[in-house]
Amino acid sequence: MSHRLLIVTAVQAEADAIGKPKGAIVIAGGIGRTNAAITTTASILTDGPFDWIINAGVAGALPESDLQIGDVVIANKCVYAEEGLITPDGFQTIDTVGFVLGNFIQNEVPVDASVLERLQSIGTVGGIATVATCSGTNKQASLIRNRTGCICEAMEGAAVVHTANRLGAKAIEIRAISNTTGDRSSQQWNLDLALKNLGNALRQVITSLREV
Repeated sequence: MSHRLLIVTAVQAEADAIGKPKGAIVIAGGIGRTNAAITTTASILTDGPFDWIINAGVAGALPESDLQIGDVVIANKCVYAEEGLITPDGFQTIDTVGFVLGNFIQNEVPVDASVLERLQSIGTVGGIATVATCSGTNKQASLIRNRTGCICEAMEGAAVVHTANRLGAKAIEIRAISNTTGDRSSQQWNLDLALKNLGNALRQVITSLREV
């Protein structure tokens, strides 16, 4: 009997916040894009097929997002922030220099439209940037915001959704805001609230998807 839902987190605290919902596998695969892609691929090949795949965890709010600590974000796109080329004229995405990152436009990995439609009422809908280096200065936070157009940043979403797309599975990213980005000395944090709200959101997600 195959499981219908795979939830991929980075760390065990995120997985623990979600718990062990019936009919789902929740796995903490490690921090970063490589761990996320490996975990998603291995889970699909070993325990799939899955009807839906969700990357879930906490995230940092980017400047001008109007997000508050604890808010839940439902991704309408997952954007690779670093893949590209730095030129004297600024950042260029991979496709502008003749290479292909994936079957999508520029660095924007699309989430499944049918899943987004079902889940968009659970939180704020917006782009989530996937970064290799988190924004611990105002300059870096503004750079990621301006480069990607996203409202928050995390480290795994694009890799999970990209992998799922390549393997024919429906996928989306869901995050709860644990902190602001920018200068570390002035960042605001509430990890406990973010984990609590993440768990509540995922329970709503599972209920909604079971009604399909």
